[in-house]
Amino acid sequence: MDEDTPEGEPPAAGDPRTDGGTERADEPTEDVALDPWGSASVGDYADLFEEFGIEAFDEVGGDVPDPHYLMRRGVIFGHREYDAVAEAMANDEPFAALSGFMPTGDPHIGHKLVFDELIYHQRQGGDAFGLIADLEAHSARGMSWSEIDEHARNYLLSLLALGFDAEEGELYRQSDNRAVQDLGFELGSKANFSEFEAIYGFDGETNVSHMQSVITQTADILYPQLVDEPKPTVIPVGPDQDPHVRLTRDLATRVRYFKVTEAFASFELDDDERRLVRAAYDALGASPASEDGDEGIVDDAETDVRCEDAADWLVDYEPPESDRESVDLAAAKSTALDKLEAGGKEPLRPRVRFFDRNATDEAFEALIEAVEGEKRVFEGHVDAFDLTRDEAESVAREVEIDHDGFGFRQPSSIYHRFMTGLTGGKMSSSIPASHISLLDDPEDGYDKVRSATTGGRDTAEKQRELGGEADECPVYELYAYLLAGDDDELTKTVYSECVNGERLCGGCKEQAAELMREFLEDHQEKREEAEELLDDLDIDLDSDRRGTGGEH
Repeated sequence: MDEDTPEGEPPAAGDPRTDGGTERADEPTEDVALDPWGSASVGDYADLFEEFGIEAFDEVGGDVPDPHYLMRRGVIFGHREYDAVAEAMANDEPFAALSGFMPTGDPHIGHKLVFDELIYHQRQGGDAFGLIADLEAHSARGMSWSEIDEHARNYLLSLLALGFDAEEGELYRQSDNRAVQDLGFELGSKANFSEFEAIYGFDGETNVSHMQSVITQTADILYPQLVDEPKPTVIPVGPDQDPHVRLTRDLATRVRYFKVTEAFASFELDDDERRLVRAAYDALGASPASEDGDEGIVDDAETDVRCEDAADWLVDYEPPESDRESVDLAAAKSTALDKLEAGGKEPLRPRVRFFDRNATDEAFEALIEAVEGEKRVFEGHVDAFDLTRDEAESVAREVEIDHDGFGFRQPSSIYHRFMTGLTGGKMSSSIPASHISLLDDPEDGYDKVRSATTGGRDTAEKQRELGGEADECPVYELYAYLLAGDDDELTKTVYSECVNGERLCGGCKEQAAELMREFLEDHQEKREEAEELLDDLDIDLDSDRRGTGGEH
């Protein structure tokens, strides 16, 4: 841990980690564009928090039982709603993890991050799913089916060799999974080209199969929730894949039968307006929020607070600083006041509201029957006065599933940093010296590490005087991301000795090169052992599909 970080507390986002990972704040900040098919890199990971709503992993990391070393070292830096998965792990409740691999080349040490994260969640008790994104490889990268078959086999062998339990988990190809393709068809009915333009930059030159592969990936992400029941599901990816996660979270909501919100009166409020009206309602003494923070709990009796009372109070209200950052205060306050004033003497009374979004008539009638306690039924929604928000969500999901709906939960995600190429800059499959393939001869792996760029000084004397720049060193990343494994003390020692000038680059690279050679030797022995296991699995690696090769 950084010496400036109190013991037991995680470093703030952006702090250097003596055990791995740092934002590179000295790099110029540019507009961040996340391209799932481009050669992605991120100058400052903190930009992703503000621009795309990714949350810092440190905020939830302390709730994770037995965290993976990639979490402890700050390599996993961000998440979306991972707290739901952490809670399921802590309480031994069902959850799942899924990640996909586009077979466009040999698996390398950058891919190992995703393999490790998937295997970690499986060992924590999750249902684990690994998929070969062969439709994406064919449509987006123009790979021939024979090339895809070869690369798919190599990815699966490495995944099995690293410890994926194929008997407890599921491996599949997109092109062979009919349930995924059927789900993709349903999800596609809720998507449109304009959002593909906005999210991915698609235009009139984008082929239809490429667009179809995106919808297939959203179906992949939600597929674990078709197995047994909807459950918290985490997708471990690099930040370049976040566009797929964002789209899937939206589609998972759009196909739901019911939307559940908190309401206060006959009119509807958006999230920002609702926060302000809640503040007014609580301040006027009608129904203070419960100790557990559940805003769906309400008083049994009618309140004396009227809409016009809340409007009078809200005029001079200034929300806490934390809320001002997340709320467009001026706009929300103006529209909330308009609605409250129009409500006049209508009583304010919290309730949970079920909107009919896609439900059949039978499902809507079943929902009305399932809502216990006081309720009011309208043409397009039902207001319930005795349910918490969580209870209402459970009722809505149960009714939906009982009436042939999906009942999806929004998927969660975690994001890891990109590995720096061994030659500096980006790690690229098209630059062999920049990466180490999991199929490389162990001696070649040794040589690549010995030849790698470092964060060392120009001379040994300067290194001893000033210390090395471990946070800018591809070789140190090898220790933190891969070579040290679960041994945090090794990464701390390497880091400390480097920055204090006690470790010179030659000896450091020699140690890393030896560890890399040992890793590759062990991994490839385990790949050979996995051959028989892979042959016994129900996955077709000899495709009889035909198609055009080359870039589309």
